[in-house]
Order: sequence, then structure tokens, then C-alpha cells
Amino acid sequence: MYEYGGYAGKFLRLNLTQRKASTVPLTKEMARTFIGGNGFAVKILYDELKPGIDPFSLDNKVVFANGPIQGTIIPTAGRNVVASKSPATGGFFDSYGGGYWGPELKYAGYDGIIVEGKTDKPTYVTINDDDVEFKDASHLWGKFTFETQEILKKELGDPKIQVTCIGPGGEKLVRYSAVIWGARAAGRGGIGAVLGSKMLKAITVRGSKDVIVPDVDAFKKYYDGLFEKIISNPGTGQALPALGTPGVTTVQNELGVLGTRNWQTEVFEDVEKISGKVMREKMVKRDKGCMACPIRCTKMSFVESGPYAGTFDEGPEYETIFAFASMCGIPSIEAVAKADRLSDEYGLDTISMGAVAAFAMECYEKGIFSKKDTDGIDIKFGNDSALMELIHKVGKREGIGDLLAEGTTRAAKKIGKGTEKFDSAIKGLENAGHSPRGMKGFGLGVATGTRGGSHQDARPTAERIGKAPTDRKSIEGKPEYAIGTQHSTTMQDSMCVCRMTEGIYGLFGVTEEHLAAVNVVTGMNLTLDELAMCAERIVNLERAFNCREGLGRKEDILTHRFMNEPIPDGPSKGMYWPSEELEKLKDKYYELRGWDKKTGIPTKQKLEELGLSQAAKDLYK
Repeated sequence: MYEYGGYAGKFLRLNLTQRKASTVPLTKEMARTFIGGNGFAVKILYDELKPGIDPFSLDNKVVFANGPIQGTIIPTAGRNVVASKSPATGGFFDSYGGGYWGPELKYAGYDGIIVEGKTDKPTYVTINDDDVEFKDASHLWGKFTFETQEILKKELGDPKIQVTCIGPGGEKLVRYSAVIWGARAAGRGGIGAVLGSKMLKAITVRGSKDVIVPDVDAFKKYYDGLFEKIISNPGTGQALPALGTPGVTTVQNELGVLGTRNWQTEVFEDVEKISGKVMREKMVKRDKGCMACPIRCTKMSFVESGPYAGTFDEGPEYETIFAFASMCGIPSIEAVAKADRLSDEYGLDTISMGAVAAFAMECYEKGIFSKKDTDGIDIKFGNDSALMELIHKVGKREGIGDLLAEGTTRAAKKIGKGTEKFDSAIKGLENAGHSPRGMKGFGLGVATGTRGGSHQDARPTAERIGKAPTDRKSIEGKPEYAIGTQHSTTMQDSMCVCRMTEGIYGLFGVTEEHLAAVNVVTGMNLTLDELAMCAERIVNLERAFNCREGLGRKEDILTHRFMNEPIPDGPSKGMYWPSEELEKLKDKYYELRGWDKKTGIPTKQKLEELGLSQAAKDLYK
């Protein structure tokens, strides 16, 4: 047994160049100071990557990592992180998926996988406990993700084997291609393309080992209490089981913060046609949960009639509805399901794919694109068949899809003609389905966050439901709010628990609930201050990684539209981010963080205080 409970005690290193597998021990110090998941990933990548490398080069690496609770019965223990230097943002990026891949990796005896090097032919890797093999994947190259998984299960003679893979989008180096396991996607940041550049099509895993906790009776007692909190909470016990994340769609619209037609407005007039209620009535056949999850927020859907009849989808989730429906002006939940399924098959991030399509539609609407530019496709807002054609084009990098596969920021730079003014990407990542304009704390958190246009660094939830310290329209207290939510998300991502439980663990900062879960599984007996410092340490190492890449204060901004165009109508009418307002709040944010106000770089004192002495040396040579 490893010294601490919950951990396997080692990482698996896969050197694709040498076709060699080896193990790396998890040290006691790393477990205590970085916890797992997000923390492990950024520590490994910071230590092992040289600054300035191309994300598609031989030198980049991909890390899969678990937290300590994977493989236990603690609710939402099905998450896993995959991280790399992102081809979308050029910085550190961590992306997450649920399901069963993460727990199975723990059962095989690993806290994570470090993928390095590059093969000269398509390859997949099989992991069966201590037995690791590199195999030819030529017969899988070019195949969709679901077909790839089915072929491997038959080929290996095990229907329960867990498979993570990339689709044609990753093979074609689409900068927002996803990593898929089961029907779950670690969607954001383009890490599927990094694996594609390495010609690694898939990894399969099967394990037979136990996950040990130090005190089974204490663990059961904690589990019982947490389970009761989850099922009795209005969000996790009622709203999410009933409608899943699609239930948020109408709430967002009522607040006037639902990105519509490429964020030209934030109210969608046809929202009732894409609501969680309508989706439930028209398509949902049953509910599904990830490993050890009583919430069961996934909605298994089937389209019975119309042009998309026969479409089976594990979802769609709210973010996908936002991306393909309101962002593209398409009032059809069935079309969203089809677009979701196509994107998963190609291995494309649905948020970025929808945002890219909306960007192209605005170019077309404003006469910047003609039909000649769009391969003859009438890509006007509201045209669902055009959306499907664009997904195929991007997934294959054909015609206009080759340009759009680069993401909105790179596409806008190539097109010119003022298109940068309606680029929806922040730091190279297309903004998710939450409004930086309509929620000030969230907006500041997105601007200063590691990943850019993600809703997973800072969080919008407390502002959306009116439980933030101040109103969503106020800038008062928002630097504190942004930092608090960033620490909360960092800890959840290091534990690898689902964001659906943020109302249980706490919306601001590291809480006693986080502490109880970590300690009962690991037996570390950390104090709350020690665990809170872990979150702060991880955030600062992420920042150091990005600063080492030349990213700092000047990149901590929002899009031109969010900073220059007030929301034109609806309940949030008039809201936006004047530059002077954002810069003022950044000053306060940096001061609270212990970062240099001029550069946005963590001070040497702060880094050393957090035990990040190597980062201090790197940034202050």
C-alpha cells in the first residue's frame, strides 16, 4: 500500500519514440503539495517542458492524471484530467471528462500517464495492470471515435475495457480537437490535436487492483453524509437529475446573458425551443450518471422524427446547446443533438466548434464571406444544414474548414477586414456559454484565468443565482470573488470531482468540505490552511508556466466585443467592460494575489512563499 490512501503511488510514462513504457514514483511531497489531477499535471509539465516549444513538436507532452478519490465510491469520482501545452492558447491547459476512464486507470495501478515523444506511424497503447504494449493503429486512423472504441473492444476481446481516443479532427490537427472516452469529452484546448501530432490514436486500460483508504469506517460515515447532502440539495438532488445542465438555458436567457448570434446579443428569442424542458419532452429516453454519481445529469437522447431522425446522443449539455443553438441562431434541439453527435465522432470541442461556426456566420452576414469563400454553403444564422456541413468541413480540414480549424483568433488574423472585432476567443480559446459582460466577477476571473475563454477557472454560478457577495452588475468585491472561485475550481480539479457538486463543496475558495474529502481518503490530516495553500500554489505554478511562455498582464483581457460593445437589449442591456474598469480591477486582483502589477508575473516572494523556488529562479534570473 502507498503511504497515503487513495493513490496508486506511480505514474506510467509512455515514450512513443522509443516505444517504451516505464514508471515514475509519486513522491510523498508531491501528493501533499499538489493533491492530484490539475496539480499533478501542471507540476509535471512545468518541470519537463522547455519554454517556447511548439505544441505540435516532439518536445510537447500530454499528461493524464487522477485525483486521490478516483476509484472510490465518493460521488462524482469519475473525472480525469488531460493536460498539455495548448495549440489553441500556447499556454498550460487542463481539460476534464467524466465517465469511467479515470477510475479504470486507478484500478490498473496508476495515478496518471505521461505521454512523450512521437511515433512515425499510427499507434495505440494497451494497458492491462502492469502489462503495457504499443500496437499498430493503421486500421484505426481516419475512423470516428465511437467506431474506434468498438473496434478495440472487439479486437481485445473485452467489452468493458475503457478506451480514450482521438477522432479525425485530432489526426488533422484541428486546434480545438478533443480527447474522447466513452461518450465523454475532455473537449477544450486542442489536446486531441497534440495526440494527433504524436500519431497516438488511442489508449485502452483495464485494471484489477484495489483503491485503499486508511479508515474504512470513517470513509463510510463521510460518504453517507456527503450522499445525503447531494440528494437533499435543490440543485444536485432535484434540478440536475430532472433536466441536467440544459435546465440552465432558460435561466441564462432570463438574465440576458445567453450568447446569441456570436454574442451580438445575449437574448435568444426562440429559447423555449431549445430549453431543457422541451429537450426532456421530445428526446430524452433515460438518465445516466458517471462513475459513483447519484446526480445522473446526463440525458440519453434519441431523435425520433424530422431531418435528424435516428440521432442518438449522450446529451446535449447546456454548453453544446448554447454553442450550436443560440450562438448560431438555430432554434432546434434536434439539430443540436445531431451537431453534438457529429462533433463527438470527429473529436471536436463543441463549444469552440459552435463559436467558430457562429463567427463564420457573422462573416457571411456582414458580406466578408461570399458563397465562393464558403464552398457554396449558405452559412447564414439559423441554417442548421449549413452547420452540419461546416462540422464535416472542419473535421476533415477541407475547404473553408481548413481555415476554421485554426480557431477564431487565427482565422480572424488571416481574414482581416475587421473580423477581429467579432472574434469570441479569449487568450485563443473561444468563450464558453457564460457572459463576461453580464457577470462582472466571472468576467474578471476569465480575463485573469489560465485557460482564457473557459468557464472552469472562475465560475459564474454564484453571480447567476444571486449568492455572490455583491450583485453581478457591480464591480465591488469582484477581485476577491474571482480569486475565491479560481481557488475553488482548482481544488475540485485537483481532487478530480465534478463541477456539478460546487454547491456542495462551496462556491468560494477551499472549504472544510474539500478538506474532509481529501483527508478521509488520503489520511494526510492536512489543515484547511495547508489545503488552501495547495490551491494557491497550483494557480501560481500555472501562471508561472504561462509567464515563462511570455503571457502576462497584456494578455489578461477580454474580447473586443466584450470590452467595446454594450449588450444591446434584454435584462443586461448596457453592460460591458470598459478598458479602464478592467485595468483598475486587475490592479487590485494582482495586489491580492501577490503578482507584480506592471507585468502580471507572480513576485519572487510569492513564489518562494509557496515553495515554488524553481519557478522563482526561472522568472527572476
